[in-house]
Amino acid sequence: MIEQTPTLGFSSQKEKFLGEKLAVTYANTWPAYHRWLSRAPERVTAEEGREQIQHYMPELISTYDGLCHAFGADEQTCAFLCLYKPPVFRSGCSQASKTSHGIELVRNYDFPSQLCDRLLLHTNWNGTQVIAMTDCLWGVIDGMNEHGLAVSLAYGGRQVHGDGFAITIVLRYILEFCKTTEQAVKVLQRVPIHMPYNVTLVDRQGISKTVVICPGENVQVNSLAFATNHQDGSPIEDIDAIADSYTRAQYLSARINDPREAENSLTTLFLQSPLLRKSSDWHGWGTLYTARYQPLLGRVELHWPDGQVLRQSFDHFIEGDISVTSPAYT
Repeated sequence: MIEQTPTLGFSSQKEKFLGEKLAVTYANTWPAYHRWLSRAPERVTAEEGREQIQHYMPELISTYDGLCHAFGADEQTCAFLCLYKPPVFRSGCSQASKTSHGIELVRNYDFPSQLCDRLLLHTNWNGTQVIAMTDCLWGVIDGMNEHGLAVSLAYGGRQVHGDGFAITIVLRYILEFCKTTEQAVKVLQRVPIHMPYNVTLVDRQGISKTVVICPGENVQVNSLAFATNHQDGSPIEDIDAIADSYTRAQYLSARINDPREAENSLTTLFLQSPLLRKSSDWHGWGTLYTARYQPLLGRVELHWPDGQVLRQSFDHFIEGDISVTSPAYT
């Protein structure tokens, strides 16, 4: 018998009007998201969530209202879209930026494949073009805007949560309304986020920062060019998929600081162990894709270890679907 290698589908979509394409995605994914939302520690009403967006991210309120309308404007949908006090969710990711011999942000997104949107979405909702991988329909797990600001998140590895937003809606806000790393850092310092995260940013000027966020603690900003799934020597939550966080960080530190790597793209490092991980080795968590953002070129690439590459840019974005065959999913 011939063993078939698992495949995953990824989609590239361009929204010319708010909610035009996402309304279809919403209809297909809402049952799963509704089940996820039911696990929230407390029920947040749409009114409460909207008030929090209005208070902390007022520029985003018209986008939120527009999506609510596009998706039917019922109570549960609007409560979901505010992404305030959502259920906890974790990912085991690695990310790094580079500012010499070109500027880039590269990350591996490690997550169960059935729980990932697998959508690369091009939008221009608020006068700024954004290309980003989505979560919860309009949230951002990694992305870049036309000003050359690129962002990526990694779970912080600590079993702590508090009142606040899902990090993904805050990254959406940043890409919609910030132009520089400095502006993005200020947002992350003032908007409450409900779980620990490490956010790596780089802009067109080559300013790179990693922002360490944990509910109940002061936000930390450092110049480390990489992040994995731990914070300041803290113990890591007992999840197999992030247990090797220190190993991955040490690997990145050594390779990034190696002069022999200076002219190479970080992509090469992320397409090999220990950064690239097979789901069969990590109880269903595998590297779903490697993303490369190039702020100076306005270019986005998604890479897979079998050699497949999806290339998009602000000047040339082609809608369509791609089926990926990868050993990472076995």
